Amino acid sequence: MIELRGRGIVPGVVEAEALVTHDAISGFGGIDVATGTVIEPRHELFGVCFTGKVLVFPGAKGSSGWSGFFQSTRLMGTAPAAMVFRVITTKAVLGAIVTRVPTVVEASPDPLETIRTGDFVRVDGDTGLITILDRDRHDAGFTQ
Repeated sequence: MIELRGRGIVPGVVEAEALVTHDAISGFGGIDVATGTVIEPRHELFGVCFTGKVLVFPGAKGSSGWSGFFQSTRLMGTAPAAMVFRVITTKAVLGAIVTRVPTVVEASPDPLETIRTGDFVRVDGDTGLITILDRDRHDAGFTQ
């Protein structure tokens, strides 16, 4: 079990499979809110759905409308289960708040280098603790 400590900004506790990207995510034009899929053509997660996953990413990019697009994923039932990001910007924090999913920021060690896609993780937005419960559980036959 590996633990990362950060700052919780949206309360709640979630356990889910991680989806990690080293690319910032654009809300406007970068995600399909109806499906929870990254649609930005040059993004490393192009065509990948983040619905129900712990989205681990550097932060937001693009316009201030970023938060509105992530709020729409909540309203449409396509939001990530939790968010973990490294770069704090007003648009990313507001996006996490309106999406209403447990969110931890500024974790150490660096979540982008520690957590891998497919890891089963617990995100505790109350305490700022992220725990890798199982390495790459998805490949071991785990399904959500």
